Amino acid sequence: MAEITASMVKELREKTDAPMMECKKALTEAAGDMAKAEEILRVKLGNKASKAASRVAAEGVVAIHISADGKLGAIVEVNSETDFVAKNDDFLAFSRNLAEIVAQSNPADVAALSVASLAGSSVEETRQALVGKIGENMSIRRFARIAAKGRLVSYIHGGSKIGVLLDLVGGEEQMGKDIAMHIAASKPKSLDATGVPKELLDTERRIAIEKAREAGKPEAMLEKIAEGTVQKYLKDVTLLGQVFVKAEDGKQTIEQLLKAKSASIAAFTLYIVGEGIEKVVNDFAAEVAAQAAAAKK
Repeated sequence: MAEITASMVKELREKTDAPMMECKKALTEAAGDMAKAEEILRVKLGNKASKAASRVAAEGVVAIHISADGKLGAIVEVNSETDFVAKNDDFLAFSRNLAEIVAQSNPADVAALSVASLAGSSVEETRQALVGKIGENMSIRRFARIAAKGRLVSYIHGGSKIGVLLDLVGGEEQMGKDIAMHIAASKPKSLDATGVPKELLDTERRIAIEKAREAGKPEAMLEKIAEGTVQKYLKDVTLLGQVFVKAEDGKQTIEQLLKAKSASIAAFTLYIVGEGIEKVVNDFAAEVAAQAAAAKK
């Protein structure tokens, strides 16, 4: 049996916010498999055990560029070490320039973007100069480019911490802006069920079955219960299945809204600054104590 260390328990607790003893039990049951242990906790404790998935630690901004005709656009995330730098005018201008370059030049990846031309220098040279000027590291994390089937609509929220780029076919521009705002608020994983990874659905199905089994439901009902859970999950995480945040009746879904307006969504991209990045948090008191101990030696 794999040894369950204190650091493993601590890591699982930070990910799930579950009690330490529950974390240790889950790790023991999972033979040290962190992902499996997290799944076990979700069965026992519900979605509270997956709260770490929404933690955002890194700083930076999301920038968007859309061509004048609304047919071509790009969204880019640029990270910085602190929020102070994320508000710096030069940093913001650099980020906006990157979005424009992506839209116009269509680089294959971040490496290709880094060698693209920007004001007589390369993007990478400009970045290094900015690092030297501001005194803090910054990096280009990701970008996406959309050639619209309809017209592009965007929304930036929270001091450029959340950005949405939406390809709306038909319908009114204001509706597109409202939907982009909805995406920023509701954070769908995909447009419809076809965009949800199979492994996520498999995980939801397993958890539903185990929860139903622990609740004493008959074995013959488990698959039906799991399928119902998966369908509810899809409504929660797909844009078309979500209830529109501005629905007057509190029931109209995005799909119903679009149908009523003879419109559709070809694609959307949602970026949240630092999503999925774990940032090291320094314990200042411990750091000072360590320095003092080192000085004595």
